Amino acid sequence: MTESKMAAALAYAERGWPVFPCIPGRKAPIGKLVPNGLYGATADIELVARWWTSYPDANIAVPTGLATFDVLDVDQKPDGTGWPAFNRLKAAGLLPEPFMVVSTPSGGLHAYYVGTDQACGSLKRHFLDFKSAGGYVVVPPSVVDGTPYGLISERPHTRSQLNWSAVREFLDPPKPVQVMPKRASNGTGIDHLAAWLADKTKPGRNQALFWAACRAAENGASEAELHELYHGMQFGNGFDERQAARTVLDAFRTVNRRSA
Repeated sequence: MTESKMAAALAYAERGWPVFPCIPGRKAPIGKLVPNGLYGATADIELVARWWTSYPDANIAVPTGLATFDVLDVDQKPDGTGWPAFNRLKAAGLLPEPFMVVSTPSGGLHAYYVGTDQACGSLKRHFLDFKSAGGYVVVPPSVVDGTPYGLISERPHTRSQLNWSAVREFLDPPKPVQVMPKRASNGTGIDHLAAWLADKTKPGRNQALFWAACRAAENGASEAELHELYHGMQFGNGFDERQAARTVLDAFRTVNRRSA
């Protein structure tokens, strides 16, 4: 097993996949060798050989994403499994053929696809994870909890990509937006509100106009109708028709944002 780990790490590097060593039996990087974790991965044959000469039992990890591959991780945990979701995706035609399939120590699966720059993701309720840009996976023949990762199949000429957004939307579709109906009204109330505003003097004229415009808009008044509200108001002392026009426009937009 010691020799096979070094040989495997060198084989991955020769394939052009950068690797980095993880603590034996675990998935965490060996900090003294790669303090930056996955960002310290390399395909330099000499450096890889030195790492595994120093730590012959180190597990092997490869960063995921555009330069290497993406991975769909089907989890197998005491509180649930990703197999039902995996089978639903497969039946729906959302899982193209991976170029490599690896068994994981937990009894789950890693399906390898052509790398992309998609973001990593997780569907915890469905026990699925997606590893791409900024992520990494531990690869065979690494061992965790006494069980090795194992190569199940490899099809080097398969060049499929996995659309994680489509997977996510299929398993967790977005909730439909509920549009609140406008409250019923026997009229806009423009005439009554305009008469009430005509008696308003400073201070507070603009605030009163905004309140009245909101009530009229809630009762179905159009933007054009709202401008009838301030025609009888007293202007001057810092309050003019242009400011009044802006105020009713703000009120109209505020009400429509609430009901959108």
